[in-house]
Amino acid sequence: MKDYITIVGGGLAGTEAAYQIAKRGIKVKLYEMKPGKFSPAHSNENLAEIVCSNSFKSNALTNACGLLKEELRKLDSLLIKIADETSVPAGQALAVDREIFSRKVTEAIEENENIEVIHEEITDIERIAEEGIVIIATGPLTSDDLAKNIQKITSQDKLYFYDAAAPIIHKDSIDFKIAFYGDRYAQEKKKEETIEEWKKRLEEEKEEQSYINLPMTQEEYETFVRELIDAEVVTLHDFEKREIFEGCMPIEIMAKRGLDTLRFGPLKPVGFDDPRTGKRPYAVVQLRQDDKQATMYNMVGFQTNLKYGEQKRVFSKIPGLQNAEFIKYGVMHRNTYINSTELLDETYSLKSYTNVYFAGQITGVEGYVESISSGMVAALNAVRDFKYQQEKHDMHKISFSDYTVIGSLAKYISTPNAKFQPMNANFGILPPLEGNKIKDKKERYMKLAQRSLENLL
Repeated sequence: MKDYITIVGGGLAGTEAAYQIAKRGIKVKLYEMKPGKFSPAHSNENLAEIVCSNSFKSNALTNACGLLKEELRKLDSLLIKIADETSVPAGQALAVDREIFSRKVTEAIEENENIEVIHEEITDIERIAEEGIVIIATGPLTSDDLAKNIQKITSQDKLYFYDAAAPIIHKDSIDFKIAFYGDRYAQEKKKEETIEEWKKRLEEEKEEQSYINLPMTQEEYETFVRELIDAEVVTLHDFEKREIFEGCMPIEIMAKRGLDTLRFGPLKPVGFDDPRTGKRPYAVVQLRQDDKQATMYNMVGFQTNLKYGEQKRVFSKIPGLQNAEFIKYGVMHRNTYINSTELLDETYSLKSYTNVYFAGQITGVEGYVESISSGMVAALNAVRDFKYQQEKHDMHKISFSDYTVIGSLAKYISTPNAKFQPMNANFGILPPLEGNKIKDKKERYMKLAQRSLENLL
């Protein structure tokens, strides 16, 4: 029996798992194929690289992902702690400077004396699992060779869908004669204000605002949508056969669902007035701060598979972005996940190969915080497993209450479901409140949050 636990994959789930195991005095060998080999979407040599949005979503307890973050804080999550330390303004959301975040996670892992980071691609899980415990946390961008090996040991067909990331724009290239700062609803003109008073208030508050907003008239919006629909996309292998996860739907596909789809989705104007007119615009494009220095902003809801040249051409038609400098174009990539409902238990352990655990988006949990939570659960149970095999301690695995988000996610991915799809944290997977129904949604969600924190280990 090996005197360490092996983790394959140095992303969010893998690094959280490594920290939790090492903190409990057990040695870890963490395998990460970068920088020798990169996936199509990765480019940073650091661990815990954030590929898509820099947002970890809401911090509010009345939001399921916000509640999950609070659960993880109470469980001493390394990655949520670093996310808090590297946060950038984003209203109620927790958004991070992605470069600083990844660097700090890397430093924390590499400086830990119980963790050995090995930059090598693993393609044979059976070999490394013969004499020890393994956590597979290779994420939604698992390499082809390893994916084939996972398919072999699980005796399952490989499942996958496609994910998309939004472009990032240099702030200095945005035209602020058109663009304006403001969070939804906080920016609307108050009835008792004059236009001059309202504009003065906006100017005074802009440093505290998290978003840059680009208003569009009906003509500008409809011209943009037509160009978007006609733009060229990147052709992928078996492109027409892919499944696209609704939560990361490419904007050009949304546009094809109807002329007003975007205006009732990511471009909805509700809660805003255009400072040039004092009236609500027909549509609004939002840009969210992406770095600590507020020099880079990503296009909210603009995940895309357009060719780079087309992104430059079409997105530059948005008022305020006519001279936009694109720091990073949007990309689309394959996400791989296993059929966890048949393969895993609620500790993220393989039912048929109990010393092998999975963690991260490869299990079907969808999102940064959700991946971290799976790494936490897999690590805590791998530690119990290790101590049982090494020291013959009582083997009592940790199953979190399904009153908690962390427990409900684990239960969701391990409960038989013929229509299994990746799942974000949401209140719908928690058991309903007992007794009388609470009609007010925020009050109901706060009650669920209180119950969750009371039932956390």
